[in-house]
Amino acid sequence: MTKSAKPNFNRRAFLAGTAAMIGAPTLAQDVNGAGTVEIERDISSAVRRNISSFRSLDWQPYFSNLNKGAILVDTTSRALHYWSEDGGGYRLYPTSVPLTEDLTRRGRTSIVLKDPEPDWRPTPSMKIRNPEWPDYVPPGPDNPLGTRAMHLSWTYYRIHGTHDTRKIGRRSSNGCIGLYNQHIEELYQLAQVGTQVLLI
Repeated sequence: MTKSAKPNFNRRAFLAGTAAMIGAPTLAQDVNGAGTVEIERDISSAVRRNISSFRSLDWQPYFSNLNKGAILVDTTSRALHYWSEDGGGYRLYPTSVPLTEDLTRRGRTSIVLKDPEPDWRPTPSMKIRNPEWPDYVPPGPDNPLGTRAMHLSWTYYRIHGTHDTRKIGRRSSNGCIGLYNQHIEELYQLAQVGTQVLLI
């Protein structure tokens, strides 16, 4: 291939790729007033492969009832699903999940405490990994737990907000499940002490 032919080939490839993208069906996302994401179901197979796990789910395969509501956290799709006790309310939120498999806990638990102004102390294992971290951070904009936290029955595990929005949708936590602050504030109002939680 000559030098003059190479740029021409790249230009053709670029134009062909652009035309294919323009002609492909688009993904429609709507953030409703509650801040949840709705995903169009009729989308191209290429897009579907990329977001197939982040979709609405039914509660029946995961819970035997909706007593006090139910939360499903899917660590693979990095999504949190909430169903109200009457079955009429459903929310789907993007989340952050633990950095590594050894920090990830799966199974059934429940919300045992709701904290409207969380403060933060690193766990002993966090301090070993990060000795430079402070021993205590009060509520406020520097707090890693964001504006709300809900403690699970497992020691040190929480569903909480974050001020660092770059973490959402990523493997970025030390074990907890993180949400955007506006989402944790909404979920905090919906969920109650005793709400069932399942991490898969």
